Amino acid sequence: MKSKMRTWNVAMGSLSLLFLCVSPALAIATNPSQENPYTEQNDDSVTQQRTRKVTGVVLDANGESIIGANVVVKGTNNGTITDLDGKFSIELSDGETLQVSFIGYNSKDVMVGAGENHIKVQLREDTQKLDEVVVVGYGTQIKRAVTGSVQSIKSEEMADMPVAQISQKMQGKFAGVQINQVSGKPGQGMTMRIRGQASLSGGTTPLYVVDGMPIVGDISTINPDEIESISVLKDASATSLYGSRAANGVVLIQTKTAQSGKKLSVDVYGGIQYVPEKGRPDMMDASEYARFRKEIAEENGLAVDPAYQHPEALGKGTDWYDVLFRPAAIQNYSLSYSNGDGKFKSSTVASYFNQDGVLTNSNYQRFSARANTEYVFSKIVKVGVNLAPSFSINNSPQSDGNWTEDKGSILQGAMLTTPLAPYKNEDGSIPLVASGPGLFDNPNWYNVVRLNKNKTQNTHLIANAFLEVEPVKDLKVKTSINADLTQNKWNSFKPSTSGEIYKAPYQIPEAKESNNLFYTWLWENTATYSKQIKDHSFDLLFGISAQKYHSEYTMVTGTNFPDDKISTFNAAPTITADGNINEWSLLSYIGRINYNYKGKYLLSAAMRRDGSSRFGKNNRWGNFPSVSAGWILSDEEFMKPLEKTISFLKARISYGIVGNDQIGNYTHLATITTTNSNFNNALASGRSISGMGNPNLGWERNKQVDVGLDVGFFNNRLSIMYDYYSKRTDALLFSLEVPISSGFYNIQSNAGKLKFWGHELSVSSKNLTGKLQWTTDLNISYNDNKCLQLGVDDAPIIGNNITQVGERIGQFYGLVWEGVYKNKEEFDKYPKHAQADVGTIRFKDVNGDGKVTQGDDRDIIGNPVPLWIVGMTNSFTYKNFDLSIVVSGGFGFELANMVDQFAGNLDGVFNVYKAVDNRWKSPENPGNGRYGTTKMGTTAPERDWFSSRFLYNGNYLTIKNITLGYQVPLRNRDIIKGLRAYVSFQNVYTFTSYIGANPEVNISNTGTTANSLQQGFDYTTYPVPRTITLGLNVNF
Repeated sequence: MKSKMRTWNVAMGSLSLLFLCVSPALAIATNPSQENPYTEQNDDSVTQQRTRKVTGVVLDANGESIIGANVVVKGTNNGTITDLDGKFSIELSDGETLQVSFIGYNSKDVMVGAGENHIKVQLREDTQKLDEVVVVGYGTQIKRAVTGSVQSIKSEEMADMPVAQISQKMQGKFAGVQINQVSGKPGQGMTMRIRGQASLSGGTTPLYVVDGMPIVGDISTINPDEIESISVLKDASATSLYGSRAANGVVLIQTKTAQSGKKLSVDVYGGIQYVPEKGRPDMMDASEYARFRKEIAEENGLAVDPAYQHPEALGKGTDWYDVLFRPAAIQNYSLSYSNGDGKFKSSTVASYFNQDGVLTNSNYQRFSARANTEYVFSKIVKVGVNLAPSFSINNSPQSDGNWTEDKGSILQGAMLTTPLAPYKNEDGSIPLVASGPGLFDNPNWYNVVRLNKNKTQNTHLIANAFLEVEPVKDLKVKTSINADLTQNKWNSFKPSTSGEIYKAPYQIPEAKESNNLFYTWLWENTATYSKQIKDHSFDLLFGISAQKYHSEYTMVTGTNFPDDKISTFNAAPTITADGNINEWSLLSYIGRINYNYKGKYLLSAAMRRDGSSRFGKNNRWGNFPSVSAGWILSDEEFMKPLEKTISFLKARISYGIVGNDQIGNYTHLATITTTNSNFNNALASGRSISGMGNPNLGWERNKQVDVGLDVGFFNNRLSIMYDYYSKRTDALLFSLEVPISSGFYNIQSNAGKLKFWGHELSVSSKNLTGKLQWTTDLNISYNDNKCLQLGVDDAPIIGNNITQVGERIGQFYGLVWEGVYKNKEEFDKYPKHAQADVGTIRFKDVNGDGKVTQGDDRDIIGNPVPLWIVGMTNSFTYKNFDLSIVVSGGFGFELANMVDQFAGNLDGVFNVYKAVDNRWKSPENPGNGRYGTTKMGTTAPERDWFSSRFLYNGNYLTIKNITLGYQVPLRNRDIIKGLRAYVSFQNVYTFTSYIGANPEVNISNTGTTANSLQQGFDYTTYPVPRTITLGLNVNF
């Protein structure tokens, strides 16, 4: 297996290097007429063309100068930009045309007459860009003709953010798209949902499609510098061409292609990251904790340990977060080259990104490159090859999670460890144990984070090759082959001098290593036909798609190492191994027709038919149709009187069915496992059936209706997009109980229904024009859901979340907290549980039986999913300065801060929140009701019962990014065409009342990745750092 992986790595690396090296040479070879930078020019050829200097000024419709407008001699690389007065000077030859452009305005071509030496160019605003081309499924469309719910952003709207992942740049940009940064780990921690969760067990992650290739897994390894545009497809009309995988929405990512002329650019930024105060738990310091321990002893009639006799003398002690966290560097270097001249066109991007984590010994590095090339053989034939290799290394200590499930949670262990224990001795040595009187022995977490090894290496290649032929006018036939290859290797080593919560050194050394090698190939053949016949316009698409996925996973564990010196598996006396192979395949037929009459009556219909190996033989094929219509009312005669006010008005409606296939690869089959049996007092290994198959298992179907309105006011200076949607999931994938006599407990089946609905509003406005320009993009969305059916008997799914018919999915389910029994009078008045006493936590008697029991008095106590999502971007330009501010937030939900179970523990075995000092101490000093008496151990179990005491308002509004840039004026642009410097602030500030470090956190009740049934919990996560960077954009 290792040999196979090594060979694969070498082959892939060699192919990538060869392609990147050969591309420039191929460009010169295939375009001999182009200038070769290594060949001297003939002086005669230069003097044959007569050049002259032309000056000019670029103005807007109000006569105000436009600063920084691009002025280029069309078809060449000869260009300049306007100065502070909107003026420019450029050399050009007779007969050449100037192309003038600026963001937010329509471009303009200007033919300069033979006798003209000075020109004036006036650009018109293009606030709505209704004629811009947006990327949709299997093609592009003019924005005004789109009848589905589609939102797009360009690369310039995501520029200059110092982040590792594409999804971080998308936050706050799209209505109805919830993007959370649940962890601050470098290169990790992002989740995305489009219009809520569409399934219970079938996954909620959208389908990511990069340059036509559906990506298996996440997109964290893709370099954001390579992106040209991102389109989010939300309704069934927009997503139906992706059929069985589109129930959670589709994200189309288009990478950079060659632009006209030759362009070389360098982008560099570097900066510092640190943990803001909000990212630190508010724990007791040494003197506060000693006083707390002293009070516990006194309140329970126990002797006070000498270590806690004089709290005031102890000072601050050890702040374990100060010990573990550090200021950390972040840097990025990106080189881009585009050649759009001649028959051979290419765009190449190479980048290096390095982010040190704010947690000691954490780091993320990514090396990436992309070469997108295209060669036009003739007017009817062109070919292209795209290649994108990347390699990343992630060193990430096991910091997050719940220690009761995984004792590797360093952050939770550190915050609960006594502040009286030093992390470093007076002589500079590092102690192995951090403990104190009456406490569990914990490891020194500074040692743990330094000594533990937890490393992931990811090698990724996305490749594409296509041939496109136009055999007759208006008909294009295209065949493409795509490949996505990934090797993910993880290894860890815990030496004997490390440890876990409750387990101080020395421990038995342990090593683990996993290898996951997977590939998927996609072969697609499509034909498109576009035709205009008088007032009728047709756009037809038909295609066939075949995709195959294969993965090989191995896991090896080595234990009982004799020492820490050799961590390779050949030194481990005990080795265990595990592994599996997974495969799936998909065969699809697609078709679509777009029709419009007079450009204002729009109709679109699409169909995808999928056959998948993931479903039962009796239900393997699924049909996913959609239909949508649009009417551009602003083109009607009856709207003419209002055209100065309402410049654009389009109504949209769509209906369609999409599917969800994220259920695993062999759920429909009867599965087997290895078992041991006793025959004649001898142990024999064999096989037994472990899972019941279901040949009728089929797709989850998601039926969607979308009604939308697009409005532009005042020459589209103000534009509004509104959508109402309703989604209904039936044939829900669900685990049904079966009679025990069958030999099984349950079977996977299609037996459930869910309903989702919501509103989305996007507003774009150009508030100020002229020298000071100000634009605002605002989006607000509301999403809600209801469970309609669960299996045959509608039995609820219950844990600390509950999903039941008639209610929202996955709501918090627990006891209703009502404070504490403040005094004897309250204790006698209210129902109580068996161990209750004056000063203990009081709960509501929900079922009214006169007593409180943990199992019988639970109720719905909160909603873990934001009902409202907001985002806003404000952009300002003044002369050479530009400023952008990005804000995003979520409202209408609660979070369960489960750290409170431990940091609010009154036994004294952990460090605790400072807020614990406001606990019940006496009837005269009852505290705020959140923390009860210091009764110890099993005499006060109610404080750990899951209840509304652990819930906090999760509402938040975060200033995600502030970037201030300056376009440096250049006198000589012969070499450097443009130079921009900027400063950027990421994760600036979060407005929230939530007690935890990050209101975007969302994990399950067990501390693992959240799902629809278990979500909304916080067990401490890697804090999201605040980042300050300085950057340069240089164009040659």
